[in-house]
Formats: sequence, structure tokens, C-alpha cells
Amino acid sequence: MRQVFLDTETTGLEYKLGHRIIEIAGVEMLNRRLTGSRFHRYLNPERAIDAGALSVHGIDGEFLLDKPRFSEIALEFLDFVRGAELIIHNAPFDIGFLNAELARLDMAPLDTVCHGICDTLRMAKELHPGKKNNLNALCERYGIDNSKRTLHGALLDAEILAAVYLAMTRGQESLIIDLDDAAARRTQISAHAPGPSARGEQRVRRADAVEVAEHESILAAIQEASKGKCLWLRAQTGP
Repeated sequence: MRQVFLDTETTGLEYKLGHRIIEIAGVEMLNRRLTGSRFHRYLNPERAIDAGALSVHGIDGEFLLDKPRFSEIALEFLDFVRGAELIIHNAPFDIGFLNAELARLDMAPLDTVCHGICDTLRMAKELHPGKKNNLNALCERYGIDNSKRTLHGALLDAEILAAVYLAMTRGQESLIIDLDDAAARRTQISAHAPGPSARGEQRVRRADAVEVAEHESILAAIQEASKGKCLWLRAQTGP
């Protein structure tokens, strides 16, 4: 599956009040691996930047004077996201601004070009109800380095979001894949290993208390990431 992790910076909070996009960035992922392909542009919004927005991203109007307008990069941007699932943190905000920019050019909304939109803020709230779920909080929760994020920046935030998304979705499905790979490796090893008679009597080593506790901790993490669908716990407790 092709996915694009997307982020924007803007002149203010409300596109309905005429605020515009000043930075847009996307990074591509294919089958859960970043490809290195990215889209990143600064844009001249042709209007002033609110002081509140400037304090968040630090991008001033003077820096943007020689940058292209959205109309100049629109087709290139649409080609980059075409056919991909868009992964966005607080998607309604970015999609609202992007669709407003497209509407100014009499172009169709973004969802007619891409293959679905995933809001990771909504996903995080479902996984961690009642907790902070902004990017900084999620980085801390999942052990992701965000030390370079002193200000908001579209490209850096898109890259961080990709890491957060992988951590949030690394549940039962990815563990099964890992187990399948391990089983394949064991099969290859056993094909060249001596038979039972050559190895002598097989010994069964039982888990100690520490290993049992670690196992239960892993199952609890899988249970949370899979929203209560951990098959191993079901097998233990029964239907």
C-alpha cells in the first residue's frame, strides 16, 4: 500500500477567514517502509501571517516573498499524492486548507485524487482516551526522538508522524508477520539440523517468573494496540 504522510503550516487557524498555506510537505511510504521520496515547498500566501501562527512555526513573510504561489505547485503536489492514502494528524485542519486552495483554482477536492484519508489524531484518541495525543505526547509515549522539533515544520512533522504511525499500528498484525518470519527461519535451520536420535533426549525449559511477567506485558501492549483483539489472550481466557 502506498501512503503519504502529510503536514502543512499556515498563516492562521481558519481557512474560512482567508488564511493560506505557507508550507506543505509529504513523505512517501510503501508497504510500511519509507521510500525516500518526498514533496516539500514553501509558499507565498500573498497575505500577512498572524502573530500566533508565527510563534508556532517561525516562518515570516519576508522569507516567503520569493516563494511560489500554491497555484504554481498545485499540479505537482496532486501528482505526488495521487492514488495514495493520506496520513495526517488532525486531518480536518490540513484538508480544509488544502481544499480551500484547490477551490480557488476551480479544482476538485483532495479526496477525489487520493485513496482515502487517515486521521492519526482520531486514531490516537481511540487508542489512548483521556490522554494528550499531540505529536510531542505521542513521541514521548512511543519513545520516538523529537529533539529537533523546537518549532513546527511541515517536513519534520511529516517524518515524525510516519514514525508515530508505525508505532501506533505495530500491533498483533506485525507480530504475526514477525512470527511467520521466525518460523520460516526455524524451518530452514531444522532442514540442516541432525535428527532427534543424533541430538539425544529433548529437554523442556519452562519460563521463570521474570519471563512470564515480560510475556504478559507484551500481550497487554498487543491488546491495547489491537483494540482488544489479542488472540493470545483469548486463547488463555477462552471464548
